[in-house]
Amino acid sequence: MPEHIDPFREDRQQSGVKTATAEGKEVPLVLRLQDIRKTCKDTKTFSNDNPMMIVLHSEAHVRNVRQLPIETDPPEHTDYRALVEPIYRKPQQPEYQAEMRKLVAGMVKNAAANGEVEVVREFAVPLQSRGLAQLLGLPQSEAEIWIGWGVHIFRDAQLGSKGSEVDKYIFSKYEEMQGSDGDDFFSILNRIDFRDRKLTMEEKHGYANMAFAGGRDTVINTISSILVYLAEHPEAIEFLREDEMHITTATEEFVRYVSPVTIISRTCPHATEVLGHQVEAGERIGLCWPSANRDETIFDNPDEVVLDRAPNPHVGFGFGAHNCLGQHQARLIVRSLLHEVCDQLDKIEFIEAVPEIEEESSYSRQVGYKSARIKFVS
Repeated sequence: MPEHIDPFREDRQQSGVKTATAEGKEVPLVLRLQDIRKTCKDTKTFSNDNPMMIVLHSEAHVRNVRQLPIETDPPEHTDYRALVEPIYRKPQQPEYQAEMRKLVAGMVKNAAANGEVEVVREFAVPLQSRGLAQLLGLPQSEAEIWIGWGVHIFRDAQLGSKGSEVDKYIFSKYEEMQGSDGDDFFSILNRIDFRDRKLTMEEKHGYANMAFAGGRDTVINTISSILVYLAEHPEAIEFLREDEMHITTATEEFVRYVSPVTIISRTCPHATEVLGHQVEAGERIGLCWPSANRDETIFDNPDEVVLDRAPNPHVGFGFGAHNCLGQHQARLIVRSLLHEVCDQLDKIEFIEAVPEIEEESSYSRQVGYKSARIKFVS
C-alpha cells in the first residue's frame, strides 16, 4: 500500500492552512478537520457554483459542461441532487448488494485462476466499470467500452484525455434511449420532470459527465491500494476474517487512509478571510481531505492503518451538502471485495508496484499506483 506520508502535518499543526499555486493564483488549503467541516457548511461564503473549477486546476480544457449536481449550491443543488438520489442509493438495497457481491466474487475467482494480475488496469478499472454498469442499470457490455477509457477519463497517463469520446458516448446513449420506459440512468433522465419541465440536454450531459468522471480514479486508486496493503500485510486478512464488523470498520479506515481525492476547491463570491489569509471575491480556497483525515486532534495514530478504528469521523467522502453522491456504491464495492478476499483466498502475494505521485507546487503525495502486480493465492 502507498506509504501515504502526510505532507500537510507541519502546516496543519502550526497554522491549519497551506497554500498551493493553481491558475496563477495562490490558493489557501484548509487542513484541519473541524475547519473543513465548518467551511463545507457555509455554501454562501464558499461556493461550488463555478463550473470546471471544482478541483484545484481548471478542467475547461477537457470538458465544457457543468457537472451536476456538484457544481451548484443550495437550493438548486438540493433539487438537482434529489432527482438522482434514488439511483445512487440503490447500493443500500439487499438485492443490489447480492448482485454486487456476485460480480466481485466472479472477478476474484477469475483473478485467482489466472494467478498473477496487474491490479490497476486488469482488476480495479474493470471492477469500477462493471460496478458502475450495475448502478446505472445498463448491460455489462457497456462496461467493456468504459474499461477502454482508462483510470481517469480526463487525464489518463497512458491513454490521454478521453473527454470527447465520453461526450460522444453520452449523447448517443441519450438519443438511443429517447422514448424508453426503462429503469436505466439515461432513460430515467430523459423522462424525469424538474421544476415542471424536462431536463435540458446540457443538464443531462452534466449528470452523465459527473457519473462517469466523479468516482472513477478515486475508486480505482482505493481498490488497488487495498489489495497491495493486503499483499504486504497477510495478517490483515486473518484479522478481517475474525469478525464481520472488521469488514465494515476496515472499509472506512481504508477510505480515511488512502483519501483518494486531495483537494476540492470552493470559490468565494465575496472577499473573506480564511485562517488569516485574505481571499478576494472570485478567488478560491481548497478543502484538503487527506490532511483532515490525518488530523491528530481527531484521530489516534493517524498515520497507521487501524482496521477496527471506531469511531472514524473521516471526510474521505466529503462533508455537508456536497458530500459524495457515490459513497454508497464505493463502500459496497470495497466491502464486497474484502468479503471475497477473505472467503476465496489464502493470501495475496506482492510482486511489484510503481507508485502514482500527485505533484503540486507545495506538496507531493502518493494517491495510488500507476501499476501493481500481485498474485491471488486460493
